[in-house]
Amino acid sequence: MDRKLWFYRLGVFGAALAGGAVLYTRLPGVTRDDLFAILLLSILAIVAELLGFVLPNSARGSIAFIPYLASALVVPSWPTMLAVAIVKGSVETARRSKASSIVLNVSLHAVTVFGAIWVYSALGGRSLLLLRSAPLLTATLSVSMPAMIAIACSFVANLTIAYGYLAISKEQSFQNLWKQNVLPTIGVDVLAVPVVFIFAWLYSAHGAIAAAALWVPLLGLREVQTVNLALQRTNEELLQLMIKSIEARDLYTSGHSRRVQRYSLMIARGLGLSEKETDLIGKAALLHDVGKIYEKYGPILRKADKLTPDEWSTMQEHPIDGANLVATMSGLKEIIPAIRHHHENWDGSGYPDGLVGDRIPLAARIISFADTIDAMTSERPYRRPLTEAQVRAEIIRCRGRQFDPEITDRLIASGLWLTLFQPQKRTVTPERGLKLLGSRKGFRETA
Repeated sequence: MDRKLWFYRLGVFGAALAGGAVLYTRLPGVTRDDLFAILLLSILAIVAELLGFVLPNSARGSIAFIPYLASALVVPSWPTMLAVAIVKGSVETARRSKASSIVLNVSLHAVTVFGAIWVYSALGGRSLLLLRSAPLLTATLSVSMPAMIAIACSFVANLTIAYGYLAISKEQSFQNLWKQNVLPTIGVDVLAVPVVFIFAWLYSAHGAIAAAALWVPLLGLREVQTVNLALQRTNEELLQLMIKSIEARDLYTSGHSRRVQRYSLMIARGLGLSEKETDLIGKAALLHDVGKIYEKYGPILRKADKLTPDEWSTMQEHPIDGANLVATMSGLKEIIPAIRHHHENWDGSGYPDGLVGDRIPLAARIISFADTIDAMTSERPYRRPLTEAQVRAEIIRCRGRQFDPEITDRLIASGLWLTLFQPQKRTVTPERGLKLLGSRKGFRETA
């Protein structure tokens, strides 16, 4: 695995060097005005990078992709590619990123800008600075289509390289990663294409002040996004705090909800569900036992012996209590059915409502798998964790009784099954910007 990633990074780095060499030999040099434009846009990129914000999973975001790609249209030559590499390398070094991350991020940005310059030039595009004296409509029509095609192609190249790396590091299908992460937000990415062109055109046609007039509201949009992300993180941290308070009652189930969430997310993605559906399943899995926060469950959770019939009857109330508790939170109403029905069985023998077959919400059926797998692979006072083979045999034995037979068959037959039993590994998560360059494109290593 590490060897494959090393060769992949080397390949991206080699592509960046080759791209720079091609631009140096085939495209003309630059003037003093060109260098001034590159310098100014590089400064804007640095500001955007320094004002970056933290996204979930330790990824970072910024709107630096706008000046990066705008510079490719304003000065489509090798100094632009070099400037982007220097800026990105300096920022990554200041952040004390690992050498491997710096090489990959810098190379990825350089290749992306090379792609934009090469496609733009191949389609007849010229430096936007040369169009200042031309009539407005003529200038715009002559470069707008090549420019936006070039930007779109650079986005595709960037995503392809980024998700190729992620597919190797996470041992997942490239197609599934693309489907889960790119397609749901493709509309926003498309809207970002003209934003880059308009910014570059404003700078070239009307100068830095006009470009700044657009830059200011873009920074304002960045602040709005930062606030929204801060609120999102706060909500997630509150949910985590609630879960930890529940698990603190029972030493043997500590971390249970988070493991069930991890298994549920893996199963949902393995089944090809959309990113929105997967996200909701993840939230429901994290909160599936939230009803146990009530005091009546405390003594039962701390009990090491077998439960009495009355105690078991009480424990069967926790899905209802959890659903009722989550119902008080307006932003989580979509996950109420999954929480209420995660102990229903396919044959109708479960609780609390005895639902049968497809009447059980899909999210609840997935959480049932995850909950059972974690229960069987966790150590208990009365037994040791079951092995993968033992868990497989039990899942098959309960097929059509406790578990959805179709999900059982797909899960057991897929390569995903064995990954459920592998320890969590160190992975890399992509940096994200407002969208596009720097959005799911760079990488940062996390534990």
